[in-house]
Amino acid sequence: MRILLVEDEEYMAQAVAQVLEKNNYTVDLAHDGEYGLDCALSGIYDIIILDIMLPGRSGLEILKTLRQEKIAVPVLLLTAKSETEDKVTGLDLGADDYLTKPFEMQELLARLRVLARRKQEITVQSGYEFGDVLLNPYTLSLFCGSQSFKLTLKESQLLEMLMDARGGVISKDRIIEKVWGFDSEAEDRHVEIYISFLRKKLKALGANTSIETVRGIGYALRAGRA
Repeated sequence: MRILLVEDEEYMAQAVAQVLEKNNYTVDLAHDGEYGLDCALSGIYDIIILDIMLPGRSGLEILKTLRQEKIAVPVLLLTAKSETEDKVTGLDLGADDYLTKPFEMQELLARLRVLARRKQEITVQSGYEFGDVLLNPYTLSLFCGSQSFKLTLKESQLLEMLMDARGGVISKDRIIEKVWGFDSEAEDRHVEIYISFLRKKLKALGANTSIETVRGIGYALRAGRA
């Protein structure tokens, strides 16, 4: 799951990002409102953590623009204790939740889990299900019947994208943006390698679900072996 954290206090942002990454989230950081908005408008994030007080453009302005552009990504606002009016305004603009600074990391993690469950329209025991396989993105576990495999973080993120598409085709460029990030030097061959890893694990599990290559476009899941 990919998170955008828009927070101008760089030390705090780095500390939060480290904890999130230890909990299997991929985190991109933005330290001002203009860059934060550019990132948020990309549509590649599963959740956005958005500070209200930002240089260049406020968090409320970013939130308003996102909702005007019909981007429905869950947004968690970070607010100061004295910003009651901003909390109300943020919720009215379409924020999904808010957290008052300073906060405990366990509370942030709990709120992120709630937002993730809201986002996942098809959730079975905190996971994604497609065909005869189940992915739990929190434990990085892939199940088929009584068999299971532990995935790497990137394998889990890639498979989550494919499962979320429900058989739709995902392009290599979109996969690179979502799994590796904008500034990554990852290329098509990196995607091909991880697709190969996933195919081998699906085969080892005896799954009927398969990953189909759509020539010239990308990949899609099929509820049957290719």
